[in-house]
Amino acid sequence: MSDDRTTISDAAASVGHAEPLLTEARRLDAADPLAYFRERFAGAESELVYFDGNSLGRPPLSAIERVENFLREEWAGRLIRGWDETWLRLPYVIGDRIGASVIGAAAGQTVIGDSTTVLLYKLARAAVDAQIARDPARVEIVVDTDNFPTDRYILDGIAKERGLSLRWIEVDTSAGVTPEQLASVVGPQTALVVISHVAYRSAHLADAPELTRIAHEAGALILWDLCHSAGAVPVEADAWGFDLAVGCTYKYLNGGPGSPAFAYVREGLQAELAQPIQGWWGTSDMFAMGPNYEPAPGMQRFVSGTAAIVGMLAMQDTLEMIEEAGMGAIREKSRALTAFAIRLFEEWLAPLGVTLATPADPEERGGHVTVHHPAMREVNARLWEQDVIPDYRDPGGLRIGLAPLSTSFDEVYRGMAAARDTLSAVLADAAG
Repeated sequence: MSDDRTTISDAAASVGHAEPLLTEARRLDAADPLAYFRERFAGAESELVYFDGNSLGRPPLSAIERVENFLREEWAGRLIRGWDETWLRLPYVIGDRIGASVIGAAAGQTVIGDSTTVLLYKLARAAVDAQIARDPARVEIVVDTDNFPTDRYILDGIAKERGLSLRWIEVDTSAGVTPEQLASVVGPQTALVVISHVAYRSAHLADAPELTRIAHEAGALILWDLCHSAGAVPVEADAWGFDLAVGCTYKYLNGGPGSPAFAYVREGLQAELAQPIQGWWGTSDMFAMGPNYEPAPGMQRFVSGTAAIVGMLAMQDTLEMIEEAGMGAIREKSRALTAFAIRLFEEWLAPLGVTLATPADPEERGGHVTVHHPAMREVNARLWEQDVIPDYRDPGGLRIGLAPLSTSFDEVYRGMAAARDTLSAVLADAAG
């Protein structure tokens, strides 16, 4: 497969004026060793262009069958017996699969749990509490000004609860946190650093190993938000020395609307952290119904209430595809897709006054591309009416999410052509 991956990468880099771009898209699809995965997704055979796989992935056809079978056979057939037979262990079984195939984590460190928001709160609050207990002088949480809103809101609330301060890193919305920026703000006062591996707005890919090293040199813990990287960009949580991580499963893992998030806590840190939402699922003997809360060992202590079993079914089918393809090949396809989208931007959108708000270097960007123009809110609305589905992010950003397993190069061509034509129409209307 390595030769094929080189072929597709080389093909993406070779796009030029001498060859019609539609022909180029078809050549890229023909050279794509992962092209066959597309037919495994519902709706991929239609003419609809889906540029929002980085917000909500397409459903795998086999996931639809899995959920239907669960409702008929396991729930209807086994009823409450299902808990003892398989369901009680499912958050840990699927968690370990995500650890192994998606985020580079050994078993016993990843669990499927609550929403991303709740898991961020649990891990961040547990981390700062542990740090304060070690050293009361650690009174700051470091976060960047363009991190995802939930991350910023959660940390603001924790800071107020614990009498801490937020230390803000001012970042360019077309980029992300750099090692130099982090090194300039961390120190003996830092309890926790929270950074997104892939920035939700710009797709900037953070230097996770280096940023983790800088945080640790300052004595801080670091929590990584993997929502926009899990399933699109390889992660090596153990090798890079992560302390904590949280990621959602409804984007590139195709778990479906509201599917539960995953949490990673490195093994050596688990016993030290006391999670703040104490529920019966996190106790050492959940069916003892005892008078006092006694945390379970390992990742079970980070679970609070009853697991969302139905919500974690569909992602298993994407995990099977990731295990089949390998994250290396998926990353190579992602690079090629974004390179082709940027090539079309340069050819078609830049002459209309559109600017690129994503790193041009493929090694510095994740799986989506954002382009800026003041008219993009209107362009996005009109594209949706045409069954071309990107999304919009202020200020003026059209975000093009390209899911490697389900997006084709022909789809990128058609979607970018529609964006060009639609923007031209919006500008013509504005000119009167």
